[in-house]
Amino acid sequence: MFDDVVELANLGPSASVLEIGCGTGQATLALAQRGLKVTCVELGEALAAVARRNLAVFSEADVVTAPFEQWEPGGSSFDLVLAATSWHWIDPEVRYAKAAALLQHKGALAIIATYHVLPPDGDRFFADVQSAYSAIGIEDGPPPPAWSGASDAAPDAIPDDGADIEASGLFTDVRVKRYLWDRWYTADEYVALLHTYSGHRAMEPATRRRLYDEIRRRIRTRPGGRVRKHYLFILHLARLLSASDQV
Repeated sequence: MFDDVVELANLGPSASVLEIGCGTGQATLALAQRGLKVTCVELGEALAAVARRNLAVFSEADVVTAPFEQWEPGGSSFDLVLAATSWHWIDPEVRYAKAAALLQHKGALAIIATYHVLPPDGDRFFADVQSAYSAIGIEDGPPPPAWSGASDAAPDAIPDDGADIEASGLFTDVRVKRYLWDRWYTADEYVALLHTYSGHRAMEPATRRRLYDEIRRRIRTRPGGRVRKHYLFILHLARLLSASDQV
């Protein structure tokens, strides 16, 4: 997917990228490994600290702790503005205009959205495990994070955001690509994933412990002791309109 970002955005060696909301730097690492100069704006101090450690070997990667809406680039502009699983957190009244203002002439905006999905041949565990929540008095499992979409949605049922990008009046030549990816989790790995979700972290500790124990038990009794989770990534890439053509 990141090779497609580089190709579609026509990024040359040492092109400059601004990443919005880098988290721990997973997407940043992929960009830095491709020789790009990356500036990351991350709101969370703890996440930014982890990202700095993960990117320490890349001298051209810089992590700034600030809200994107308030961050000032100090006169810098970029070949690409990228938001990987973070665009929905940015103020809708600001995000397109600020991204456009930060781009160089003919620069590009890349938005990557991530969803949990269930293909026709997918692993039904994530629907069936809802009974584990009921068993401890929770009628429905806490919803997945806002970025993830419905965990039982078919990949083809997830709409893209191309029309929203075009409606901004600031970008053109919107391209959309979809990528399906599976990951296997052991019982402990899946529980660790759940513990990154705010809905689970907010549970009463004893209740959460009972839930995690039950989920571990169910996974360990499955053939192979693992579950397969299905992800859909939707890449949107659009070119900045010239100032005379912007609405």
